[in-house]
Amino acid sequence: MPEGSGHGPVHHPRFARVYARLSQTMEAGVAEYRSALLAGLTGRVIEVGAGNGLNFAHFPAGVTEVVAVEPEPYLRGLGLAAARQAAAPVQVVDGVAEDLPAADASFDAGVASLVLCSVRDQQRALAELYRVIRPGGQLRFFEHVRAEGPAHARVQRLADTLWPLLAGGCHTSRDTLGAITAAGFRLGSYRRMRIPDSRLPWPNAPHAVGAAYRPPADGGT
Repeated sequence: MPEGSGHGPVHHPRFARVYARLSQTMEAGVAEYRSALLAGLTGRVIEVGAGNGLNFAHFPAGVTEVVAVEPEPYLRGLGLAAARQAAAPVQVVDGVAEDLPAADASFDAGVASLVLCSVRDQQRALAELYRVIRPGGQLRFFEHVRAEGPAHARVQRLADTLWPLLAGGCHTSRDTLGAITAAGFRLGSYRRMRIPDSRLPWPNAPHAVGAAYRPPADGGT
């Protein structure tokens, strides 16, 4: 989803409308990953770059509250409509990932879904997630990631000279898994996949879905 910087949101109104239409048409092939992303979550959850709220229907019954942060006004409006249909209580708020409107350690889990590729400052966004997730809490992610093969990764780097201008700031070559661990999280189980799953080296095809953890305050596992 289009995101912004810590100094104020960067809006992509045209892309927001294109994204809203495309995301609905692609949902049949993505919904299973949204379910896997959110399975087993409990307690208070914050989602960054919540967009038009396609995750809301997948939050399980154990979630007591979702704070969904979205800077783009058009997508936030669609998210508000989706929140009214969700089983879990969802509060949709204005804000950016790099400056979350939340207190320290106030959430049991954070969710980043197809957003860390487009935030202006990925390191700062992950630092904010680390700040608001309690010690021992989870970060669930479903993200574009850097390709494992060097040839495909080179395609991503070349594509990123133009791709962000066409796709609302999306960068396909970011080492998002590495950035998650650099922010202090410990990677748990995750899986890689290609969406779309084709032989062509589409720069935006490599994805990963899984969980990371903020270490407990006592330094345990």
